[in-house]
Amino acid sequence: MGRLFGTDGVRGLANRDLTAPLAMDLSVAAARVLGEAGAFEGHRPVAVVGRDPRASGEFLEAAVVAGLASAGVEVLRLGVLPTPAVAYLTHALDADLGVMLSASHNPAPDNGIKFFDRSGYKLPDEIEDRIEGTLGQDWDAPTGSLVGRVRDAHGAVEQYVAHLLSTVPVSLHGLRVVVDCANGASSDVAPEALRRAGADVIAIGAAPDGLNINSGCGSTHLEALQKAVREHGADVGIANDGDADRCLAVTADGEPVDGDQIMAILAMDLRESGRLTGETVVATVMSNLGFKIAMRGAGIDVVETAVGDRYVLEAMKEGGFVFGGEQSGHVIMLDHATTGDGVLTGLHLIAAMARSGRPLDELAKVMTRLPQVLVNVKGVDKSRAGGSPELAKAVAEAEAELGDNGRVLIRPSGTEPMVRVMVEAASEEQASATADRLAEVVRTVLA
Repeated sequence: MGRLFGTDGVRGLANRDLTAPLAMDLSVAAARVLGEAGAFEGHRPVAVVGRDPRASGEFLEAAVVAGLASAGVEVLRLGVLPTPAVAYLTHALDADLGVMLSASHNPAPDNGIKFFDRSGYKLPDEIEDRIEGTLGQDWDAPTGSLVGRVRDAHGAVEQYVAHLLSTVPVSLHGLRVVVDCANGASSDVAPEALRRAGADVIAIGAAPDGLNINSGCGSTHLEALQKAVREHGADVGIANDGDADRCLAVTADGEPVDGDQIMAILAMDLRESGRLTGETVVATVMSNLGFKIAMRGAGIDVVETAVGDRYVLEAMKEGGFVFGGEQSGHVIMLDHATTGDGVLTGLHLIAAMARSGRPLDELAKVMTRLPQVLVNVKGVDKSRAGGSPELAKAVAEAEAELGDNGRVLIRPSGTEPMVRVMVEAASEEQASATADRLAEVVRTVLA
């Protein structure tokens, strides 16, 4: 069946792929593996459990809580909170394990489970593999006083909001902000944090009903935010996804500002204040070439990783860097968070506007986005993408044509049976023509 854990936990169609029995078994297995690894040594283990507002999160939360308590773990239910809030509170509440139920930007029928260690970081691959290998094994379940107890964690939202506000260096007074919460986990937290930071806030996509998460709203659908920013005469729009680990933005004129542009703005801001460790940013291979050109011009090094915030974080920790992220809007500020945090990112982006006195469209000009075209080629043998001499020759020829003002990236999808062809070039026409030509080569040689 392949590995159960993906790059962001276990995810699938709720009650079909991700069932209550599986959620319970995963929780039991996680408790057992961490216990055997010595994570609970000398004390009674404690776990915090949070979720986004999907309807399926209610029964999956019950299953996770039951599994953990049956394995002897004390459980604190956090309720509906962003993924980065659960990561933060795992450490802040001195818990041994954090569990988040969310499928992030996916539609409402999907859901997922991800685990955090006591420091608020996602569990490493080897621990996830051991959890997966433990599923279904016989075990000696505790009884009597050794079973875990369950209670609600009161004040969790306030504690997280207070943490966010403690990181914001200036007041946001005088700035009007529209925030789109994707009818998701940030629906209470994001408007509250922005208001208390001093902004005049209009919240949209902030009425979750369990079924409308990410539906025509949030970071995957910016149209509603663009319209609201124009209608309200706002200075900026901020868009989160369902679990609020992403942030994209919109200028006062309604123009989108993607993760690369946000990273460029914040990297410059951190460098100016002397807080950009190693004068380095970590980004994935999907970041626009314009971002890398802008960073090079500013004297900032860029470390590239594979696609996925997990890999960005690994490179940041390994190199001792504090800032990194993805074009999709996952921005990691390690001085303040252990994972991508969309609310935190939005606060700091608006703070950069407030400190500089410059509008977002002007700040975003620190980089020029090169036209980028992505073609997904389905129905091919993606396992041969890296070993085809014909494809390698075609890529080399395309790169020679593009020169320093473009690039080619061909990679197999990590989750779907397809090969992704990405081309950046000086013009949209050149990028599209090159991408289409390479896609046809992929179809031919990998058929």
